[in-house]
Amino acid sequence: MENVKRVKITDTTWRDGHQSLLATRMKTEDMLPIAEKMDEIGFYSMEVWGGATFDTCMRFLNEDPWERLDKIKQVLKKTKTQMLLRGQNLVGYKHYADDVVEEFVKKAVAHGMDIFRIFDALNDPRNLRKAMEVAKKEGAHVQAAISYTISPVHDLNYFMNLVGQLVDMGADSICIKDMAGILKPYPAFELVSELKKKYSLPIHMHTHYTSGMASMMYLKAIEAGAEMIDTAISSLAMGTSQPATEAMIAALADTPYDTGLNLEALTEVAEYFKEVRKKYQSFDVYKAGVDTNVLLYQVPGGMLSNFISQLQQQNALDKIPDVLEEIPKVREDLGFPPLVTPTSQIVGTQAVLNVLMGRYKMVTNEVKNYLRGLYGATPAPINEEVRKQIIGEEKPITGRPADTIEPQMEQARKEIGIYLQKEEDALSYAIFPQVAKKFLEERYAAKCNVDFALAQGNEAEMGAKVYPL
Repeated sequence: MENVKRVKITDTTWRDGHQSLLATRMKTEDMLPIAEKMDEIGFYSMEVWGGATFDTCMRFLNEDPWERLDKIKQVLKKTKTQMLLRGQNLVGYKHYADDVVEEFVKKAVAHGMDIFRIFDALNDPRNLRKAMEVAKKEGAHVQAAISYTISPVHDLNYFMNLVGQLVDMGADSICIKDMAGILKPYPAFELVSELKKKYSLPIHMHTHYTSGMASMMYLKAIEAGAEMIDTAISSLAMGTSQPATEAMIAALADTPYDTGLNLEALTEVAEYFKEVRKKYQSFDVYKAGVDTNVLLYQVPGGMLSNFISQLQQQNALDKIPDVLEEIPKVREDLGFPPLVTPTSQIVGTQAVLNVLMGRYKMVTNEVKNYLRGLYGATPAPINEEVRKQIIGEEKPITGRPADTIEPQMEQARKEIGIYLQKEEDALSYAIFPQVAKKFLEERYAAKCNVDFALAQGNEAEMGAKVYPL
């Protein structure tokens, strides 16, 4: 076919697919058996790490996230690996010191990470700078992401200016990250068209199917010149996940945008994950085919399920409509942050408290720190009355938040003590102190038990659960 502009596909099944639908609970042992087949498909990349996977590996799955990456790299011989990095937040929920960011990115590259998709919840470029610098220096592909949202300040000019700053900072490609599935087809066409006129970098589209518009949005973005799209295998697609890989391949076949990927080869992969999904039924709670609340309130699916559990604990499930009404008000008070980790949790939890206790009668520490400027510059000015009510006459910082944080790695190494078996353990601990401490203590105890049993020559007492070291 003449003028073929092959669209490239990033598979999200091992990261955002199960993060969106199965509370990020998929174990490495359920990924590896089908890895070789997926490696043969011809994806541009596979998103396999980052986001919430780092946390849940240690917190719930009793897995070392660094070992997961090693195992994945051993089987993916042809396909690039990709991760989601929350800028100065890395894979956590707050800012970390520059030495932690530097070490983390270096180690991730050393373990084989090829592409870093780096974003910031407030779209503050200062929060991306360090991670982008280090990834670039280490020879990885730096994909700078803009967190797409809708508000009086988030117009076309806002996003054009933002992308301009990211290009100046050395981005290799740009991702339009539509975390709530609210980017409509024609605004997507306009945004991508304008970006392509001004910049030569490849554009990668990311969305969620929540509102039902995702595939239509992708098609218009592709027509405007977007080169890459995120999809998940059909058995872990749709709902709050991404559009189905097979559907997009079929829709683009025999057009100038043909992906060149083989639909039949994906059938086995889809069947495999259909069976895997059954194993995680207790986490598979999203039942709405399409949730139009997301268009009204910009609430991502994961955020909605958090409200439900928070309100259930307070016996106040009937208050959901009030919370959904309160979210846009809190968001406006806080200067219209995009609703993505961690700002979605900050806004959402405060909206719940406002409904249950009265407006700003009880305020989380995260909101206080947000108002102090510790998360970065807000897209629009903060409601000064609300700021004064919460932090009084305290003056917020105006510089880069990470400049206020002392180095953390040396302290992490000291605190972890005998449980430190490799430098990566100190990083895990620096980012998630409580979670990593418990994980590393249990690993150490298991190793001691194994060593003792071996010394006694009693292998039966080694137990079935041996932690890989």
